[in-house]
Amino acid sequence: MTADESAAIEAFERLGLTSYEAKVFIALQQLGSGTARDVADVADVPRSQVYSVAESLEGRGLLEVQQSSPIRYRPVDVEEARETLRSRFETEQERAFEYVEAVREEAGGEEAQEDIWTVRGRDRVDDRVIDVLSSAEKRAVFGTRLPALVTDEVERVLREHADRGVDVSVISRDPAVRERFDALEGVTVFAPSDHREDDERSGRIAIVDDDAVLLSVVDDAGSETAIWSDGSLFASVLIQLIEATAEPPLR
Repeated sequence: MTADESAAIEAFERLGLTSYEAKVFIALQQLGSGTARDVADVADVPRSQVYSVAESLEGRGLLEVQQSSPIRYRPVDVEEARETLRSRFETEQERAFEYVEAVREEAGGEEAQEDIWTVRGRDRVDDRVIDVLSSAEKRAVFGTRLPALVTDEVERVLREHADRGVDVSVISRDPAVRERFDALEGVTVFAPSDHREDDERSGRIAIVDDDAVLLSVVDDAGSETAIWSDGSLFASVLIQLIEATAEPPLR
C-alpha cells in the first residue's frame, strides 16, 4: 500500500467509513466493477469480508450490486460518492448539534460559567489577548516585558481603540516595546518605576474597562500560559488589586 493510498483510507475513515469499506470502495474504483474475488485480489480485505462490506457500501449509496452469478459490484462515480458523503456528513452534523442545542435549552437557559479560565500555548494566548482587548469601550491597558509578545494584531487593536477615543495605555520596562507604541497617537506609554530585575516569568497583562483582565506567565521553555476573566467579581477585584499596587497608576 502506498503512502497516498493509506492517507486516502484514513481520510475516508474520518468521513465515517470503516477501513474495509474504504479499501473496497477504492478497489472498485480501480477495477470499474468486479466480483468479491476480484476485489479481494486488489484490496487488503479477506474475500469472506467483501460481501458484508459491499452490502454496507450499497446501503450507504456508494456502490451498486448486479445480481449475477457470481455477484458483481460497481461503484458509483466519484462525484456522486462525494455528494453522498457530503450530504451524510451535513445530516449527521445537524442531528448532533440539534441534540446539543436541545440539551442546552433543557438546562433552563442558565449558563454555568467559571470566573477564571486558563489558556495554554502562545497562539491561543495571542488570540485571547486580542479578544479581551477588542472588547474595550472606555479603556484598555496592555503590558509586557517581552517585545516578542507584542503582535501586529495587538498593535492594530490598540491603535484602532485610540483612534476612536478609548483611553489606551501601554506599560513595559523594555525600551523596544515602549518605542513601538510611542509612535501611536493617543496611546500613553510608560515604564514601571519599580520592578524586579530578576523577573523572568511574567508574560502579558491586559485590562479592559473595569471588568476584564488577562495575566500570563512564560516558563523556561518559552511556553506561555494565561488566566483571564471577563465580567466576573474575580476580574473586578483583581483589577483593583493591580491598580492599587501599580506605580505609576494605571489610570
